[in-house]
Amino acid sequence: QVQLVESGGGLVQAGGSLRLSCKASGSIFSINAMGWYRQAPGKQRELVARITSSGSPNYADSVKGRFLITRDNTKNTVYLQMNSLKPEDTAVYYCNRKDYSGSYVLEHWGQGTQVTVSS
Repeated sequence: QVQLVESGGGLVQAGGSLRLSCKASGSIFSINAMGWYRQAPGKQRELVARITSSGSPNYADSVKGRFLITRDNTKNTVYLQMNSLKPEDTAVYYCNRKDYSGSYVLEHWGQGTQVTVSS
């Protein structure tokens, strides 16, 4: 079982920055992908960014050039550096992890952290 604990959310003015952290614990497979999703009220959850265990990142078009996802394997932690924040970035941000072992894939979610961007 993998547990994900998120931190770093808060209130920030437009143009500001926040850094989210997600620490994984428990049974962790060597082949995995971690990412951040977000969900605003009345909206579907959407992928923001993800990064593989080898360090290859992918971003949603809406955050390219503004957000940076990184991971520290020594701490089993993934980060999301969010710069030039916009009010449209306001949402609950969820950490996600997929672990691969042979034909098995396990998916885990964090509890979410609120990000609010004021204009």
